[in-house]
Amino acid sequence: MTAIRSSREALEAVWNQDAVKVAEAVERAHYETSHLQYNDENALSYTVSLAFYAARNFYTVFRELPGGKGFADLVFLPKKQYAHRPALLIELKWNQDVDGAIRQIKEKKYCSALEDYKGNMLLVGIAYDKKTREHHCVIETWKKE
Repeated sequence: MTAIRSSREALEAVWNQDAVKVAEAVERAHYETSHLQYNDENALSYTVSLAFYAARNFYTVFRELPGGKGFADLVFLPKKQYAHRPALLIELKWNQDVDGAIRQIKEKKYCSALEDYKGNMLLVGIAYDKKTREHHCVIETWKKE
């Protein structure tokens, strides 16, 4: 029950654009995974999926969704009954700057995968720093041009 409650809190933190709380939630989920295998972006993806497990109640989740000039790591599209919730486009970075995640979403035009989507969208960058062993997050509202 604690993990499910924590997952719901992580999702609410994204909706509230509270990047610090999101990073803390991913950190907690990391402790639920194997530390021995936490050594690449795939491991980070698994951890983020665990942290946002509750999102499956509200969203259809896509991994490596093709869009623009590459693949968006994780995309959460609201289910019909939750259309008022924003879509989430999450880019992960392993041992790289978290701001680079948002920059990559924009430069590679990942949002074009959701060209027909009419609702609000949040861009979420999540990074893990191998030296400090800390997770970082940045969240931006996407405004369609």
